[in-house]
Amino acid sequence: MKKIGFLSFGHWSDHPAYKTRTAADTLLQSIDLAVAAEEIGLDGAYFRVHHFASQLASPFPLLSAIGAKTSRIEIGTGVIDMRYENPLYMVEDAGAADLISGGRLQLGISRGSPEQVIEGWRYFGYEPAEDENDADMGRKKAMAFLDKLKGVGFAEPNPYPMFPNPPGLLRLEPYSKGLRERIWWGAASNATAVWAAEQGMHLQSSTLKFDESGKPFHVQQAEQIRAYKEAWKKAGHDREPRVSVSRSVFALVNDQDRLYFGQQGKGADSFGYIEADKRAVFGRSYAAEPDRLIAELSKDEAIQEADTVLLTIPNTLGVDYNVHVLSSILEHVAPGLGWR
Repeated sequence: MKKIGFLSFGHWSDHPAYKTRTAADTLLQSIDLAVAAEEIGLDGAYFRVHHFASQLASPFPLLSAIGAKTSRIEIGTGVIDMRYENPLYMVEDAGAADLISGGRLQLGISRGSPEQVIEGWRYFGYEPAEDENDADMGRKKAMAFLDKLKGVGFAEPNPYPMFPNPPGLLRLEPYSKGLRERIWWGAASNATAVWAAEQGMHLQSSTLKFDESGKPFHVQQAEQIRAYKEAWKKAGHDREPRVSVSRSVFALVNDQDRLYFGQQGKGADSFGYIEADKRAVFGRSYAAEPDRLIAELSKDEAIQEADTVLLTIPNTLGVDYNVHVLSSILEHVAPGLGWR
């Protein structure tokens, strides 16, 4: 059994073929898609976060709106770049979104990836300490975020407050119990996956990772997941770890599907650079008739290791078509793979 969710990058552009011409289109359609995804039986609605781009960037208003209009589906991110964040403010935003949703937030965070502008986090008022790089800064902020999510008081109260204080040091509010146990880390390397396990975070592994062996993408990703699970076991956490992998999967069940995605299934893994000195392996897209998809996906070692599969969606094609894409996977592919 697998949990199945969608992952949207939330693109928009004033393009004649797009259903999402504006930011408002993307935000409102994201809410509608999450509601529809819950109705068809999907397990999760996840959103990517990118700054300085015509894509979704501020996740908490969107997640809160979805939480208020749904009742069962998990809602989350994949991932928030911690280099851009104020960890304490983020604790408040995340706590509010989690309470509105009734404890369904699954929050993916990371140290960040290459962005649209050079050192964009500097425009947000942040810079690494003298002995740090930007990745160090992102991880330090992540640790501060995790610490404050525990709900332990740390701030000295004002002796003359506007409102009466409870006794002792004060914590950030609103506090959402259990949210600390629902934080995920987006890891691009085996070592970072092990670190995430040691910190008690779940693992998000996307459609790319640093190339550490030259092996096929799904094999390297499976090795990363197994290293993560072993590290979690060694750390002695008293709860079960969760692992998600992202995949572009399209079941070709009608002529429109074949027109949009018929050529994508002919691709293969590719190797390239996401940073000047970081060689990466990029996973292939899957697009084929359902029987062939089942045969191909059954050989994906990383999917076998994961409990959650996030299906990347073409959000610019609109809510109705994306409901069709997701329904096709649920109806024609998931049962054949034992996901349902």
